[in-house]
Amino acid sequence: MKKILIQVSKDSIRFSYKESTTNTMKLSNTNVISDSELTFSKEYIESNAKIVALFIKEICQEKNIYRAIFDTNEVAYILVDLLKKNPFITAICIRDNTSLSFALYEKIIENKYINYVESNIIQDFLVELLDRQGIHSESRTEIFYPSHFMQNNNLINFSKMFYKMNIRISNELNTDDIDDLIAFCNINKYLKTIHLDIFNKNDLEKIIEILIQYKMKNIKILIYDNIKDIKTIEYLKKLNKKIKKHKLQLSLVYSKDYLKVNIFRQIIVNTLKFCGLMVIALVLSVISYVGISNYASLNEVTQIQENIKETIQNNTPEETIVKEEHVIKNNYIAALFSINPETVGWLKVNNTNIDYPVVQTNNNEYYLKHNLYNEEDKNGWIFMDYRNSLYNLDSNTIIYGHNMYYSGVMFGTLTKAYKKDWYTNPDNLVISFNTIYETMNFQIFSIYKVQKTKDYLKTYFENDQEFTEFVDMITKRSITHFDVPVNPGDKILTLSTCTGENQRLVIHAKLIESEN
Repeated sequence: MKKILIQVSKDSIRFSYKESTTNTMKLSNTNVISDSELTFSKEYIESNAKIVALFIKEICQEKNIYRAIFDTNEVAYILVDLLKKNPFITAICIRDNTSLSFALYEKIIENKYINYVESNIIQDFLVELLDRQGIHSESRTEIFYPSHFMQNNNLINFSKMFYKMNIRISNELNTDDIDDLIAFCNINKYLKTIHLDIFNKNDLEKIIEILIQYKMKNIKILIYDNIKDIKTIEYLKKLNKKIKKHKLQLSLVYSKDYLKVNIFRQIIVNTLKFCGLMVIALVLSVISYVGISNYASLNEVTQIQENIKETIQNNTPEETIVKEEHVIKNNYIAALFSINPETVGWLKVNNTNIDYPVVQTNNNEYYLKHNLYNEEDKNGWIFMDYRNSLYNLDSNTIIYGHNMYYSGVMFGTLTKAYKKDWYTNPDNLVISFNTIYETMNFQIFSIYKVQKTKDYLKTYFENDQEFTEFVDMITKRSITHFDVPVNPGDKILTLSTCTGENQRLVIHAKLIESEN
């Protein structure tokens, strides 16, 4: 069993390890070696910290001791907390041949009485940090780089650690590397990229653990190792998905030689090479065209949205507006009449890009090819079925929009609703649809894909039985059971978009809140 030996000499109190075979140690039977030497078990100190701290304080007061000497960083880490309420100890000396650790530095600065630290090795950045805390420090050995991590990244002082945007890790991490990486993450505010020259699973997981612990975000970890093992690649994919919620990202970077050898390994015949390159060129051309087209579409819709915001800010009327004998409640929607008098509402679906004003005309074709400004536009716009009433909602109100999947505009992100991580999030299951006359929330009760059909596009029902049969049909199609009861008299909101040439993605929600 390890015991802590406490020795008093002149103006100092010294703490060191003493090996012992004794199984128990209590304050009442500590081994008194001399008038100035005591031993305690480590376990006793940890469980009776207040008693031992008071005991040490009384010794320091009685013998005019101002300095605490620790034989190792480990002993100091265990005992330095006992000195927090000891005003007599103002200096700490560590006799260890290793560098003062950042973890011990953090404990030292918690003591308001310490103004001097002496250690065999103190890194430059710790000297700066101690100085910032008003603590004078001295080291007995000149040191430049105590670890591979510090050396490879030229982290010689506090400023370099604080402003460093890119770091490189070229060796497997040892204890010193890990301690210095922790210190770096405590200090740095600008890190963007970590370059890993060698893939090591344990090191990678340790790095990620430290980044998460110290809330380092928006950082890319680039692995420069020609990894071809499928299991390793799958592991990295899963890990990358897992750390995205912490705003971290993993990427593999292959060498040019590796790519050259592997990409063209199977292309032996010159003819096949030529054909392959032609196919690649064609695909790239198509991708480029689609990319440019989608970028343009996104820009067009974004510009319209900016104009919408500006119009609402500048033209929202404060007075009461009456339209066709109905009082308008949502004036911010009415402000858009200056852009398009057929504006009837606003639709928002959480965790998608769907946050648009809704229009309605006398048919269901016009807004498939025209935008809010009545301009011809392949994106179309979000529109309500021409059969639906704006003043008194029908049993089933239907809203359409193109699935502009690549650009993500209109209903292009509605396909997220078909993924489990989306529809299992309760926040996503409430849709906001406001008309110029009402503010409403709808609870989703069915999500499904179906071959092109009109059976879910009914807006009116002859009786309760017909409505109930309709609800049963669309509920049974759902990819999951939402446990949301829908009864005769309830109002349904339906969102419909294409998902393939002859397939539709459909969402049904029930009205749960309405402010008239």
